[in-house]
Amino acid sequence: MKRLLVAAIALLVIVTQAATFLTIATGGTAGTYYPLGAGMADIWNKNIKGMNAMVQSTGASVANINLLRNKEVDLIFVQNDVAFYAYNGVELFKEPFPQLRGLATLYPETVQIVALADRGINSVYDLKGKRVAVGAAGSGTEVNARQILAAARITYNDIKVQYLSFAEAASNLKDGNIDAAFVTAGHPTAAIVDLAAVRKIVLVPVADEIIRSLQKDYPFYVKIVVPAGTYKGVDTDAVTVAVKAMLAVRAEMPEDLAYQLLKTMYANQKRLIEAHAKGELIIPETGKEGMSIPLHPGAEKFFKEMGL
Repeated sequence: MKRLLVAAIALLVIVTQAATFLTIATGGTAGTYYPLGAGMADIWNKNIKGMNAMVQSTGASVANINLLRNKEVDLIFVQNDVAFYAYNGVELFKEPFPQLRGLATLYPETVQIVALADRGINSVYDLKGKRVAVGAAGSGTEVNARQILAAARITYNDIKVQYLSFAEAASNLKDGNIDAAFVTAGHPTAAIVDLAAVRKIVLVPVADEIIRSLQKDYPFYVKIVVPAGTYKGVDTDAVTVAVKAMLAVRAEMPEDLAYQLLKTMYANQKRLIEAHAKGELIIPETGKEGMSIPLHPGAEKFFKEMGL
């Protein structure tokens, strides 16, 4: 009996050692991070021996940085601009996060300013005096909203600020409780698609002079066009700005694990596309574009093997 007990304990130790637990911090369920994170977890669980990856819905970029810093999660989705602020301890971060490392950049995240069509909002300047959702508290969207408004010389004192997630903003727009909302996510975004199905909306363009002013202080932003027809009833192109979504981890993640995460993810792109249309843009060739923090050694190894 004693031998059996010893053998059982030894087997348990071996199994425990073989298991890899990975908690992935994403964003709201109505955004892009969450479905892509679920797709990645599925890929890793099915293709990496002993992997037990789980997805967590969060307040997105800024909240994810804090979760990673506190070792409450192991891998995060984050905007490249927010990652830079966190690494250097600027903007919303009082302390630098020198252990932060990048795995890969994924796709452009478009800053979409959505307004109800009957509220007379045709430019960023028209947001003055309006009820505007600027993103969830502690989110990258809120940082984007504040910076874009500042580039247009608008402060939160000039608008009626609402701190709402994508889903909450869409619900309040549907009910007419707010006039406009900032949504930073890959387009098309589910929350806006659902909104456009029941209410007439406009995508508010960001004027060239605002973009130029924004880029002087924040070079991460790039000009991007949301094509006409992306959302029901929006029949004209909308010029706006974008940052890059990326994956980040702590420096202490084992090199081989980081390498395997990337290798397996890129080898199963079809599953990413099934999770969200933005999966089409997640390819090794663009995995270092816009990388704003040091790469993890495992990521460096992967991209070097790919000749990138």
